Amino acid sequence: MYKLRLSLIGTMLVVMLVLGMSTSLAVTDEPQTPASKIELTDVQKNELASLHKGIMDKKKELISKYVEYGVITEDKGKMMINRFEERYKKLEQNGFMPNCNKKKDNSKHE
Repeated sequence: MYKLRLSLIGTMLVVMLVLGMSTSLAVTDEPQTPASKIELTDVQKNELASLHKGIMDKKKELISKYVEYGVITEDKGKMMINRFEERYKKLEQNGFMPNCNKKKDNSKHE
């Protein structure tokens, strides 16, 4: 019984080590291809602009319905729509490249 328990504990430790190592190797801070090296063509930018514009329009429509049904206030709805528009302008300024690899500045939340 003692040998069985010992081998079971040993097996569990090995599994935990293997899983721990594989997840730490899979998660890295560095992107495979830095976004600064990627250049989108005008056609690609136009396609992304169209997709983002469509998403923004649907979000605006959804927020308008929530305001209409009284789920959120009109002021909050306007604030949310303004945020969508600001995000779209930022994407447009950045050539529709996502800003996901940059570190966030959390100092404004302190």
